[in-house]
Amino acid sequence: EYRQTNQFADAVSAIPGIVHQYTDQQMKEAVREAVRIQTDRLQDSLQRENDEFLRNIDENIKKVLKGLVKNQVKEQVSRILPRIKESVNATLEAEVLTRSSHSSRTSYAIVAELSEMKLKKILIEKMEGNKSI
Repeated sequence: EYRQTNQFADAVSAIPGIVHQYTDQQMKEAVREAVRIQTDRLQDSLQRENDEFLRNIDENIKKVLKGLVKNQVKEQVSRILPRIKESVNATLEAEVLTRSSHSSRTSYAIVAELSEMKLKKILIEKMEGNKSI
């Protein structure tokens, strides 16, 4: 009987340690889960911020590049268009002179060719005026 009482007393005295060990384990798991959830939330938030930052950088780079390309195109057109104009004018004038000197056409045909040349010149001038791309 003494033995049974002693075993019972040992069992009862072990209960607080078992309960303490159990609650420690439960608390550790709860803290671990809370930390995991918070870490996931922070990572998601940081990823969204990073994505937004990269989108903004991408938009800004595109705007800058578009502006640079636009300016370069304007520069190139400004340099090239006068040469094209000179070349077309010279070619048209040479062609009109050649045709008028080598053929016996009526003055109407010559006037028509000169009008065509003037129209082409006007078109080139309009193109030059509308360089804004």
